[in-house]
Amino acid sequence: MNRVLVVEDDKNNMRLIVKLLKSHGYEAVIEAETGEEGVRLALEEKPDLILMDIKLPGIDGVETTEKIRASTGDSKIIIIAVTSFAMAGDRERYLKGGFHGYIEKPIDTYTFVKEIEEICQKASRS
Repeated sequence: MNRVLVVEDDKNNMRLIVKLLKSHGYEAVIEAETGEEGVRLALEEKPDLILMDIKLPGIDGVETTEKIRASTGDSKIIIIAVTSFAMAGDRERYLKGGFHGYIEKPIDTYTFVKEIEEICQKASRS
């Protein structure tokens, strides 16, 4: 994974995610604070991986993912939901909605990058 787009509106979460990614060797980390900005940057920057918050100002992460998939026509971009929405059925709904995986907030700093890498490995095999 060379290029990672992080779509997250909470500045503290953004700083934490970027710090964790960079400390594990991810150098090209692109930041977006809204769904609209996420769509634009996904089209311009063509990331290999997108970490998508669900609750965003404007369009939410589910709609943002739908727009990215429709605009790029590329289902190979790995998109992982990173969210505090952890109700029964959420994981299944996100997976059906075009996400390759789901990571719950609050982020566990010890396992976060490992979870991302496991989802990416699983997605690349399918």
